[in-house]
Amino acid sequence: MADFRLHKLICLLEENGIDALAVNPGSTLTYLTGLNFHLMERPTVVIIAKVGKPVIVLPELELQKLAFSKIQLTPFSFGDDPSTWQNAFSNAFQFLNLQNALIGVEGTRMRFLELNFIQKASPSSKIIDAGQVISNLRIQKDEEEILFMRKAVQIAQDALKATLPSIKIGCTEKEIASELVINMLRLGNDPELPFAPIVSSGPNGANPHATPSDRKMTEGDLLVIDWGAAFHGYFSDITRTFAIGKIDPEFEIIYKTVQASNEAGRAVGKPGMRAGKVDDAARSVIESAGYGKYFTHRTGHGLGMEEHESPYMFAENQQILQTGMVYTVEPGIYLPGRNGVRIEDDVVVTDDGSRSLTDFPRDLIHL
Repeated sequence: MADFRLHKLICLLEENGIDALAVNPGSTLTYLTGLNFHLMERPTVVIIAKVGKPVIVLPELELQKLAFSKIQLTPFSFGDDPSTWQNAFSNAFQFLNLQNALIGVEGTRMRFLELNFIQKASPSSKIIDAGQVISNLRIQKDEEEILFMRKAVQIAQDALKATLPSIKIGCTEKEIASELVINMLRLGNDPELPFAPIVSSGPNGANPHATPSDRKMTEGDLLVIDWGAAFHGYFSDITRTFAIGKIDPEFEIIYKTVQASNEAGRAVGKPGMRAGKVDDAARSVIESAGYGKYFTHRTGHGLGMEEHESPYMFAENQQILQTGMVYTVEPGIYLPGRNGVRIEDDVVVTDDGSRSLTDFPRDLIHL
């Protein structure tokens, strides 16, 4: 599998006239090598050229990790003295004969620290953002990747089921979020979560990216929980909205509207269709109900080894859906100062349509 990914990357580099790709710690480095490094004050960079063996520049203390690499990497290591680090980069680029080259990096991840070492190691080369190449490399998930994402979904859903009995009037958003995190870790989540859960109630629920607070649940609240698990580096991302006791009749209406919008968005995806059509299908339901101005974000985003990746579900997106792409469908209605509703599912494109990886109940549950 790793050799196939490496071969695919080299083909993409050739198609785009790029001589080499340099990546620092993150999902792409892990995708290609199977290795996990964290960003720190010492640089780590994998460089894969069209010609020559892949190399890695890394601290000496990390060398033992290379025994677990899924591809063969030639190491150029350095010690604790920062004055020696540039030599490791220069030797790596000399080994690959990367001068007067076009070098791609991840524009959203490569830091100035690593970029500066690369520029000094190959001053005659041009560095560009190869984000689209990386997207094309990773955007279609294989069977193993889908299996890992299904497991991440299962962990997340089971964790919420275990958390719901503890949610009562008087509980705070922080308490609910903490219990949910503990349950995900107990059920087999990777050591790190893909993102901190969003738990927002009442007026806080009108903020799509709210942070859990000390606000207590009260009668009539809507409770938005946006959470996800990680398994073998692959993520789930789910949102459900609950009612705390009896709620205002209008909140029942907006819930059913979002539920219908979510259903429309999940149903429409298929190979050969524009990604923007998913947004069109979901948004039209909310606009027809008169709440269009309260749906303030795109319908969804791609999902995999990152919480947000291609394809993105906004109306203008011309990207064509293909088998194996995974994305979220997460319409919402947010009434400022009052309440909010969001329902989010993870969808995979199949050969003849699409199906939801998530199946947690979507009917309104009163707690």
